[in-house]
Amino acid sequence: MSKAKLLVVEDDPGLCAQYRWAFPNCRVIVANDRRQAEALAKREQPDAALLDLGLPPDAEGVSEGFATLETLRGLIPTLPVVVASGQGQRENALRAIALGAYDFCEKPVDVAVLRTVIERALRLRELEEENQRLAAAPKSSPIQGIVTADEGMLKVCRTVERLAGVSVPVLLLGESGTGKEALARALHEMGPRAGKTFVALNCAAIPENLLESELFGHEKGAFTGAVRSVAGRIETANGGTLFLDEIGEMPVALQAKLLRFLQDQLIERVGGRTPIKVDVRVVSATNQPLEQQAEEGRFRGDLLYRLNAVTVRIPPLRERMGDALLLGRFFLARFTREHGRRLRGFDAAAAEAIAAHRWPGNVRELENRVRRAALMADGPLIGIEDLEIAPAPAEQGVVADLDLRAARMRAERETIERALTRSAGSLSAAARMLGISRPTLYSLLDSHGLGAARPRPEGALAQADSDTD
Repeated sequence: MSKAKLLVVEDDPGLCAQYRWAFPNCRVIVANDRRQAEALAKREQPDAALLDLGLPPDAEGVSEGFATLETLRGLIPTLPVVVASGQGQRENALRAIALGAYDFCEKPVDVAVLRTVIERALRLRELEEENQRLAAAPKSSPIQGIVTADEGMLKVCRTVERLAGVSVPVLLLGESGTGKEALARALHEMGPRAGKTFVALNCAAIPENLLESELFGHEKGAFTGAVRSVAGRIETANGGTLFLDEIGEMPVALQAKLLRFLQDQLIERVGGRTPIKVDVRVVSATNQPLEQQAEEGRFRGDLLYRLNAVTVRIPPLRERMGDALLLGRFFLARFTREHGRRLRGFDAAAAEAIAAHRWPGNVRELENRVRRAALMADGPLIGIEDLEIAPAPAEQGVVADLDLRAARMRAERETIERALTRSAGSLSAAARMLGISRPTLYSLLDSHGLGAARPRPEGALAQADSDTD
């Protein structure tokens, strides 16, 4: 671990040298006056300070020392400042404590006593920071690695915990970056298959002509380049769990073969004739409306029924109240440790911007932005420019988060978006969930800039939209 930083504000060179010797476990930073102390405090962000009251230009008085104390406390409110002064009147000691000093020692100081006082001050700072971290810690989640304080996401975690013990197929519905693979791993690791293999396959990341071989394996000579027999992902996952991400991207021709495997737990390698018995739990995930695709013939309805014995809907980050800032602080603490940075957190503007941002990339986007900011930030606090996101909107000097009208509009839009998500885009179903008529829903969609979700007004497209509603 790096040494704690001790800022010494003292104009006597002999005492400065003595203090460097007295605190071998600290990195001692010396300032000779208030201006230097202010500059070093801003740049170095010390963990504690030792301050002499008699500083130039008032070396025989205490005015400059008290001004420096107020400056340091204003810059870093949590900084423990130990005052050591030859101006030992009781009034000065009381005034220093009243202004926020941690302790007062009269010169000439006893080095052993001063060392104990500084060590206690550093320990106090460490405890205060730990208390802040604990106070900001999220509610306990049943799933390791899932950080949330949102009741909706906690409900998802509890559902996954219950499903882990039974080997039914589970379909995870959620936008990209919401943590579908983390939940799929939890289904595996919290259940009886935990000691077996977890195999993940992104159906959208593999070319269509290679996906069948990747999934089912192939025999030697099955196609050009097949110089040996290879087990597929399903066979590799035997006894464990197979996670099929972006299942909506699977070609229709391959869906029939996957359906047979789900029905019989039998597979045949490409070019093979011998059925292979496997025991695999299947967890699939998508961000697409599979029911609508099934109605349009782009996804097999019988396969959908096999995959979604239980469906778990994962809310996007914008619907998880308070989680954006909570996760931002969690990621910042992690990257600060990993990269050895001394970052204190987000400044006020950055915190408001994180809470107001829509996060289209969800948790993955937030994690990547915070990682980059933790690496590139120049100061101890992360700002908006480090995160590269827009500041929180404000109207006439009113912060949007505290504007009731804006808050009502945000809540209305988020509720409509949730209804559209849960209804898989069906406007009739969404209107029923919201308890309003379809014309009222159309009006709300237009007012919130969601008009693209409305059915098109002409020809066959309008009729198709009406049929799906």
